[in-house]
Amino acid sequence: MKFTRPSAVRASLVAIAGLAALTTGCTAPAARSVSTTAQPQRWPWSDPALPAAERAERALSAMTRDEKLTLIFGYFPSRGNEAPDDPVAAGGRPGSAGYVPGIARLGIPAQWQTNAGLGVGSVGGATQLMERTALPSGLAQAASWDLGLSYAGGAMIADEARRSGFNILLAGGINLVRDPRGGRNFEYASEDPLLSGVLVGEQIRGVQSQSVLSTIKHYAINAQESGREIVSSNIAKGAARMSDLLAFQIAIERGQPGAVMCAYNRFNGTPSCENAWLLTDVLRRDWGYRGFVLSDWGAVHSTVQSIAAGLDQQSAHSFDRAPFFGAPLRAALASGQLPEAALDTMVRRILTAMFATGLFDRPVAVEPATIDFAAHAEVSRVAAERGAVLLTNDGLLPIAPATKRILMIGGHADRAVLSGGGSSRVFPIGGNAVPNLEPRGWPGPVIYFPSSPLAELRRAMPSATIRYLDGSDPAAAVAAARESDIVIVVATQWATESRDVPLALDGDQDALIAAVASANPRTAVVLQTGGPILMPWQGKVAAILEAWYPGTSGGQAIARLLTGAANPSGRLPISFPASVAQLPRPALDVPPERDGKQLPFDVDYREGAAVGYRWFEATGAKPLFAFGHGLSYTRFAFDRLDLRVAQGTVTARVTVRNTGARAGVAVPQLYAGPVSGGWEAPRRLAGWTTVALAPGQSRTVTITVDPRLLAMADDDGKWRIAAGGYRFQLAASAGAAPAQERIVTLAARELPARR
Repeated sequence: MKFTRPSAVRASLVAIAGLAALTTGCTAPAARSVSTTAQPQRWPWSDPALPAAERAERALSAMTRDEKLTLIFGYFPSRGNEAPDDPVAAGGRPGSAGYVPGIARLGIPAQWQTNAGLGVGSVGGATQLMERTALPSGLAQAASWDLGLSYAGGAMIADEARRSGFNILLAGGINLVRDPRGGRNFEYASEDPLLSGVLVGEQIRGVQSQSVLSTIKHYAINAQESGREIVSSNIAKGAARMSDLLAFQIAIERGQPGAVMCAYNRFNGTPSCENAWLLTDVLRRDWGYRGFVLSDWGAVHSTVQSIAAGLDQQSAHSFDRAPFFGAPLRAALASGQLPEAALDTMVRRILTAMFATGLFDRPVAVEPATIDFAAHAEVSRVAAERGAVLLTNDGLLPIAPATKRILMIGGHADRAVLSGGGSSRVFPIGGNAVPNLEPRGWPGPVIYFPSSPLAELRRAMPSATIRYLDGSDPAAAVAAARESDIVIVVATQWATESRDVPLALDGDQDALIAAVASANPRTAVVLQTGGPILMPWQGKVAAILEAWYPGTSGGQAIARLLTGAANPSGRLPISFPASVAQLPRPALDVPPERDGKQLPFDVDYREGAAVGYRWFEATGAKPLFAFGHGLSYTRFAFDRLDLRVAQGTVTARVTVRNTGARAGVAVPQLYAGPVSGGWEAPRRLAGWTTVALAPGQSRTVTITVDPRLLAMADDDGKWRIAAGGYRFQLAASAGAAPAQERIVTLAARELPARR
């Protein structure tokens, strides 16, 4: 990988909002470049025209050992338990996730770190809460399958980060959804390495276009929350390279994040943050990564061993058992146990990333009054609309304009929309619309954004009588449903970091939906969930709209989708299982206990690279809703599939037509697999594009296949395409019948280690 200096600065917020509204193809937007005022050139490394690596080398040569040690040791300014004379007291931002002091003598800026990938967050217990814009959940954003929206979202939250005084965004969550019950799945993108890698890479590229350094996390196989700090994620190395690690690799190639965050879990028995195979052999040797590695908060277990493995920075040291990169590191240097060159390497990586992403040349400032919240709310709204997935529809949606009596039930829809919990939470502008829900402490509080689907629907349909019931009295809900033309049940599931969740709605909502739908079959269910759920009532309702956690403007987005002002165009980035029995591990692995203490344990990912839809196809199980599924208020046709092979790369051309009466966005998906078998599953997603079409319009689009999607990787990282026939299928989803199919013959080929 090669670091390139991002284009100078941010675009106007109106332009970012326009990008989100208009981008529908899968060609990512180029980073914008506008003039900026650089810092005065006081030092030999101040010239922004110099390569980042050369600037880093010059700065490093001027540093004392104490100054070097400053850059590799992080603080948690919001915990409040640091010593009064600690530099964190003077330099940290209130409510922030982390802080690394700068070196004023040399013009090296501090590292002000903030959570996370959905918006600028305030940590729990912070005395000053930052009210900021929230994007929809990571799954919602990925459900758009749209590169431009991912880039725009990243640029938007980075703009708010830098205007809040932060120059490092702890974004880039890319762990594959290996288990649909994972508590942090809502932060991530998908179950597929290509889809995840491309979309998260674009979000990172958007973040860093604003000269804010982005992380990518959590490296690697951090696939569940249960026992996350003591679990060993065990998987064959080749299978890891073709699944979870491939997602990281693609995103790093595309987004060039300044930092990689190593995870809590052990990988094949060794803690991720002291795992030389992950941090050195794969990340740096095989992928050529030149940024730095920082730990997750509380994921460091050693000094010399971690540094030898490739860890460069201990984050928020007070979360760990000891300040491993503090006094113990000084002692290791003094004794010769650790050479000075190792410290130089760590600092060199950090400085290179800081120079490459613009932290020196575009210093941040605390100026939240300059944030264009209105434009950002539009970015969030468009993302929510484009990511919502219409799962079923018997013609009930969109709501007919002449409808007179509408009943909306549940989900606090009279006030707000739900968001996920943990470190990614964003405190909304105007405050929490539904305060004091449990848990109030970590990983809460439960936060609802003050964007009411009920109020927005009333605004959109002023001639209709729209009644609301909170759902606490099922008998009253059933009686009201019988008297209504249409019923809309807003159903919720709260998911959060630090715990996994069942595949179910919270409380007794399943029974409520079944009862209401029995009273009035013209019932639509709007889901706000952290991921897949089981739906025992599916056959009783007329429509299901998965809105995920829809963010700051979620109420408006839901109302526009229900009325047809916006056409649902989301496609599932994850499979929805029909039962837990279909999963690789029907019973979630949890840590054993002895004398009230949790013990280290293993999770064996025997499915290897057969994650999600690949697992379903390998086992022949039929999910409730397939990966890539999503309906529209219009119809599309795919034809004229043409495949070309040039220099070993397959390119597909296909014509997409809108055969319906509404404008909409099609997502043609290309799946591929060897005719003779031999992979972990019959097929893999080989590519896709998104196409916006007016009624009757057609376009011919091109999909280029990454050769790694046609290859097998071994433990040592060699990718080989086997000679033979490969079947390519064009389809609307992994579960849909192919619209077109072609077979091409490929020669045997070993792929280069790096792209």
